Amino acid sequence: MNTAVDAANAIDIEDQDNSPAQDVMHPGSRRFEILEKNLRRLTGKAVIDFGMIEEGDRVMVCLSGGADSYTMLETLRYLQRVAPISFELFAVNLDQKQPGFPEEVLPRYLDGTGMPYRIVEEDTYSIVKEKIAPGKTTCSLCSRLRRGILYRTAKEIGATKIALGHHRDDILHTFMLNLFYGGTIKTMPPKLMADDGENIVIRPLAYCKESDIKKYAAAMRFPIIPCTLCGSQPNLQRQAMKEMVKQWGAKNPLWVKSMFTAMSKVVPSHMMDRELFDFNAFTLAAGAPVEGDTLFDPEDEPKQGGSVVRLI
Repeated sequence: MNTAVDAANAIDIEDQDNSPAQDVMHPGSRRFEILEKNLRRLTGKAVIDFGMIEEGDRVMVCLSGGADSYTMLETLRYLQRVAPISFELFAVNLDQKQPGFPEEVLPRYLDGTGMPYRIVEEDTYSIVKEKIAPGKTTCSLCSRLRRGILYRTAKEIGATKIALGHHRDDILHTFMLNLFYGGTIKTMPPKLMADDGENIVIRPLAYCKESDIKKYAAAMRFPIIPCTLCGSQPNLQRQAMKEMVKQWGAKNPLWVKSMFTAMSKVVPSHMMDRELFDFNAFTLAAGAPVEGDTLFDPEDEPKQGGSVVRLI
């Protein structure tokens, strides 16, 4: 899919546009062109880096009505047009029967695209409200129910991949949640074999920033549908992680970039997981140059405006 990437000539929107997401740009403007090109480049790069889409795949694109899923769908439609391989896209929306959900919005939008789709109606809203006590977070149960329904739907339509709209910020926040609350170092991988062993989940927007996605969605005037089930829970742990990252990014944007890059540059021998690295099987190499246990030498320290890692 190299024709979809155009990585060498693309400009990083982060270095070109620092305007807030609310500052709506116009399609056709230079700013919009740079933004759209960057999202397409990063999505194409993620698809290639992790082997997300292959010849003959039928990709089930999960459309929630949020900015992320709309952007994912439009970007995948672009890649479908320009990629040197052939693959299908099939949009699926799960109508969870939340009160006031505008069920006509997504069908109308998808009819306009001309692509095949299915609206799956399952009353998970009532189940979540029944099982979760007032004041408790609903995301965990809601996610499990939704995941099971989507896995079942993927089999019914013959999908070989399930595409979710999680972006770079989601991946970083999940990493921090597991670090601070779960005692593990893990996150949402860009490509995952589901627990059932029968479905492959992909996250094409893994390299894309949430702020860029919101700007793009606003410019494209996607008919956004808010989640009324969990949108009123301001004290979620994930929201706390989001605020923390926002503060760090304001102090030094390179910190956040470096944290994201670090997830793809793990050194097992310098961690503490005895199952990942055998600390009892050291062998000495005679005559090897003595350099010491180099972690962060003074000459490698980042200068103002620079970085010690190649950042996405």
